[in-house]
Amino acid sequence: MKSDKNITINGETVVPGKRATIDLPVAKLYTHAELSMPVHVINGKKKGPVLFVSGALHGDEINGVEIIRRLLNLHIMKTLRGGLVAIPIVNVHGFINRSRYLPDRRDLNRSFPGSQKGTLAGRIANLFIKSIASQCNYGIDLHTAAVYRSNLPHIRANMSDEATAKLARAFGAPVILDGNFVDGSLRQAMVKLNIPTLLYEAGEALRFDEMSINAGVKGILNVMHELGMFPPSTKKRKRGIVPVQANANYWVRAPESGILRALVPLGGSVKENDLLAVISNPFGEQDIEVRSYCDGIVLGKTNMPLVHEGEALFHIAGFQSIDKATAKVDQFQETFQPDVVDVVSEDDFTVI
Repeated sequence: MKSDKNITINGETVVPGKRATIDLPVAKLYTHAELSMPVHVINGKKKGPVLFVSGALHGDEINGVEIIRRLLNLHIMKTLRGGLVAIPIVNVHGFINRSRYLPDRRDLNRSFPGSQKGTLAGRIANLFIKSIASQCNYGIDLHTAAVYRSNLPHIRANMSDEATAKLARAFGAPVILDGNFVDGSLRQAMVKLNIPTLLYEAGEALRFDEMSINAGVKGILNVMHELGMFPPSTKKRKRGIVPVQANANYWVRAPESGILRALVPLGGSVKENDLLAVISNPFGEQDIEVRSYCDGIVLGKTNMPLVHEGEALFHIAGFQSIDKATAKVDQFQETFQPDVVDVVSEDDFTVI
């Protein structure tokens, strides 16, 4: 579908050159109150691809909500070529309750493509596919780590598909994971529909992380630029962050229960057998060392000092060149620190 045609959601049509916010009804609350999924559509005047950007598929992952809010308020959207379908809060029930899950305790991102006659999660997944995703050519799904955990901004994508790989590289996150699809995930469903889709992971649940938000807004603009969704810029394009692709990733888990003292930061580089953390009991009678299995970058870590045996502590990504990966992460963190002014400029939407 190209956006020189109408975009229709829930019977409401957005013609080329117009934008609108549409309420897509989902299951009512048990109080009989109506509940809807807010969808904002910008239909450009000129022909181009249709991109969906979704947030809060897990209701406590709120960075994506802010990323989409900032994206929609950029003046550059007035020059859009093609269509942007923005869904800041997919899991409305979870968002209201500050919960990852739906009221039936199911994970929406394990329920695609869903069914009209299935569980609540399955029905919402089916509604999203039929009403929104089926009208789009590309997708970007915004996530954070789970509660009490943080993720270094990175992209997860099917790098064996060239169209997807091209967008993943254009986004400008420092690291790309060529991850396997999780059964029932939105990204898996999009692959089956032949819709190239990126998953952006950054930050922590129930927290705004300014670096992750800045990078998310800029990354989406970079992808839109790559897709030709804006007029060609008269400015010289600045050289952007060329991401590195991980060739392995693994979790380091707690060997014992106790109180964790982490010794390496998010984004830090580690060598094989480096000391990552120490786990102690409340009396300080013994210290259990937690060490890295190999060279890599800390892609994710727990922020909770109270841990049980077997809990995931550190997510480590491995690379062919750890020095190159470290340099990319350092460059990214320097570029997107919160005190950097105008990381996303209304007048400059080229790749940085």
